[in-house]
Amino acid sequence: MFRIVQIDHVVLRVKNLQLMLDFYQQVVGCTLERQETDLGLYQLRAGLSLIDLVPVNQPLGQQGGEAPGIEGHNMDHLCLRIEPFDPQALQLYFQHQGVTAGPVESRYGAEGQGPSIYIQDPEGNTIEIKGPPYSIT
Repeated sequence: MFRIVQIDHVVLRVKNLQLMLDFYQQVVGCTLERQETDLGLYQLRAGLSLIDLVPVNQPLGQQGGEAPGIEGHNMDHLCLRIEPFDPQALQLYFQHQGVTAGPVESRYGAEGQGPSIYIQDPEGNTIEIKGPPYSIT
């Protein structure tokens, strides 16, 4: 039949496009790969995957109804697998970026149990920053 290889992309409906572009490029390290301004689609490269930003006041975003808010998000969280995962360096980095990072905790992901940190983007979407799985010795 078929098998899933990886997450291809995640779509976030956003209220403030520039603020979100700045966050995902400057804080998270994505690059703007493609934009279709007539539709309201801005695609950011995140490793092998894409994060699509769709402003709620543009054609694609208007199709989704009301804008996300404090009590109503369009998703629970997205998880970005990173390397290297240096907890102290990550905490300092996010602090310097003005981003509150949660504690490093062990969580299960696609590769198994490993460390991760939760942060939030400017519109309240939760992002899990995930390290490699713990090695079994």
